[in-house]
Amino acid sequence: MRTGTANLPLHGGQAPSWLFQRMTKLGREIASLMVMEFGTEEVLRKLSDPYWFQALGCVLGFDWHSSGVTTTVCGAIKEGIKGMESDLGLFVAGGKGKVSRKTPDEIRAHAEKHSIAIEPEKLVYASKMSAKVDNTAVQDGYQLYHHVFLFDKNGTWAVVQQGMCDANGWARRYHWLSTGMEDFVNEPHAAVCSDNRGQLMLNMVAGEADESRRTTALLASEKPEKLGKEIERMQELSMPKHHAVLVADLNPKSISRILLKAYEVKPQSFKELLEIQGVGAKSVRALAMIADLVYGVPASTRDPAKYSFAHGGKDGFPYPVNKPNYDRSISVVKQAVERAKVGDREKVDALRRLSRFYEF
Repeated sequence: MRTGTANLPLHGGQAPSWLFQRMTKLGREIASLMVMEFGTEEVLRKLSDPYWFQALGCVLGFDWHSSGVTTTVCGAIKEGIKGMESDLGLFVAGGKGKVSRKTPDEIRAHAEKHSIAIEPEKLVYASKMSAKVDNTAVQDGYQLYHHVFLFDKNGTWAVVQQGMCDANGWARRYHWLSTGMEDFVNEPHAAVCSDNRGQLMLNMVAGEADESRRTTALLASEKPEKLGKEIERMQELSMPKHHAVLVADLNPKSISRILLKAYEVKPQSFKELLEIQGVGAKSVRALAMIADLVYGVPASTRDPAKYSFAHGGKDGFPYPVNKPNYDRSISVVKQAVERAKVGDREKVDALRRLSRFYEF
C-alpha cells in the first residue's frame, strides 16, 4: 500500500563528503541495530513512514525540509549496508536518475546471490507498478526522478520514490509498503500526509474512480480510430473552465499509436492497462476524458496527499552539524551493536530506556 507522501522544496547541490561519510556510517549502525532488535520487516515499515523517514534525515544531519533528504538518506542507507546484505537480510536497489532505471537488474542480482523467499520477478513487478501508479495513474504534476526499492529475504518490500514539479519548485516523496497490499490501483495508500495539496489533474486510484477504471479499460479495447475521432471531437468543444484536464494537451495521432498497442492486448482491467509498456499519462488521461464526456463516468481529481534535530543540519539550520558529537553517536551505536552480538546488551538496553523519555 502507499503509506504516505511528503512535499518538499527543491534544493540543488549535494551533501558535502564529510557529512555523507558520517551519514553512511551512522545509517549503517542504525539499520544494524534495528534489524537486530526488531527484524527487517520493522525496518521496512519505518522507512515507509514519511514522518519517521524525515526524522531519520534529521538524525543523520541533513536538511529537515529539503528535497535532497530523500536521495541522500536513501543513498546513505544503500551505501552503508553494502557488503552486509547477507548478514542483515536487507537489500536496497535503485536510486536517483539513471541509477533508478537499474532497479530491476539490481533486484535480480540480489535475488540470485542471496536466498529470497519470493520470485524476483514479483519484486520487479512491484517496483515497476508502484512507479507507474505515482507517475501515470496519479497525475499530480510531479515527474518521478528517484526510485529506491528495499526488500528482505521474506519478500516484504518498501518503496521510497520522489518526483519534481517545475511549475511550483517543489518535490513530492511517495512511500509504499507491501504489508497489507491488496490492490495497486484501488486506494493503494493507507495514509497520506502532506502540508500542501497538489493541483491534481487526475487520480485514477481513488476509491470513487472504480467505475472510471473499468470504463477506461473497456475503451482501451476499442479500435484506436474510433477513440482518435472522439479526441478530435473533444478538441472542438467548449470545455467548462473547471475541467481539470486540458484537451489541448492531447495529440490524437500520437495517442493512437499507443492505443493501438492497447487494442491488440485488450486489457481486462485498469491494472492490466497500466501494465502495457508505453501506456503513459496522456493515454490514461485521454481514456478517462472519453469515459467522462461520452459515457458520463467522472474521474476523480482528489489529491491523495494529507518534525527535531540530533546533530544539526547541513545548511546550518537550526545550527551547524556538530562533527565531534556526530562521531560519538556513530561510536555509541556501533559499540551497542557489536556488544549485543556477543551477549552484552547493556548499551542497547540503555538506548531502549532512553527512548522512553521521548514517548508521548
